[in-house]
Amino acid sequence: MTMQMTQPAPVATTPRRLTPGDVAARTTSHNSLRETISQTMSMAWRATKKMRRNPEQFFDVTIQPLLFTAMFAYLLGGGLSGSVEAYLPLVIPGILAQTALTACMATGVQLREDMEKGVFDRFKSLPMARIAPLAGPMIADLLRYAIASTLTFVTGIAMGYRPGGGVAGVAMAIVLTMIAGWSLAWVFTWVGTLARSAQSVQGISMMIMFPLTFMSNALVPVETLPGWLAAFVKVNPVSYVVTATRDLANDGQLTGHVGWALVACAAVIAVFAPLSVASYKRHL
Repeated sequence: MTMQMTQPAPVATTPRRLTPGDVAARTTSHNSLRETISQTMSMAWRATKKMRRNPEQFFDVTIQPLLFTAMFAYLLGGGLSGSVEAYLPLVIPGILAQTALTACMATGVQLREDMEKGVFDRFKSLPMARIAPLAGPMIADLLRYAIASTLTFVTGIAMGYRPGGGVAGVAMAIVLTMIAGWSLAWVFTWVGTLARSAQSVQGISMMIMFPLTFMSNALVPVETLPGWLAAFVKVNPVSYVVTATRDLANDGQLTGHVGWALVACAAVIAVFAPLSVASYKRHL
């Protein structure tokens, strides 16, 4: 006679419900630097996909550089420098900074549109760094700044501009312009978190953009301005960027103006990045 041994059937156990203490033990109080960078790049990839699906977002960095370069060169070149060719080394770096500033103005408008559509209501429920939804689209906008800067130089060269700094000088000028555009975009991001609509963001941004660009040395030498205006132009952050890009593109030299331009960009980020994040948190 043989006997068969059977194993007792396992008894199902009821899973224990997590307590608030268990959940808190599995989470951290804040995101690490590595996680913040990863989340920011994810937001940048999302913004890049939006650009591919909406090609009209590139109109201001493809058409505007061509119009501004040709318009200002032919309108002001003869009166200020005697000829268009003599005016191009002065105006091309100025248009470079002006175009980047105009392009970064769209950052605040798009941010406000996303907030109105409720996109950020989803983000606030995710365990992500609060700066990621703000900085991510701005990193994606570096592509737009690069396109605008490249087209400005291409248009100038087609009109007769010959940068003395060569390819290296032009490349460094484009990189500096991208850094400046990214830093100034924090100003418009802050405006985007404060204004109540995308239209108001655009109106406020225009009031900021016009004094910064036209009350600078982008289009005319500082020596030709009255004393009170020249004093403002000399401390304008855009003027530092324009002077630095002229040194790089026209002479290929890393002068002190380049260092001061980077310091001005860092100062703008140090002031407006915390303001943008704090204002963004108040909307959550």
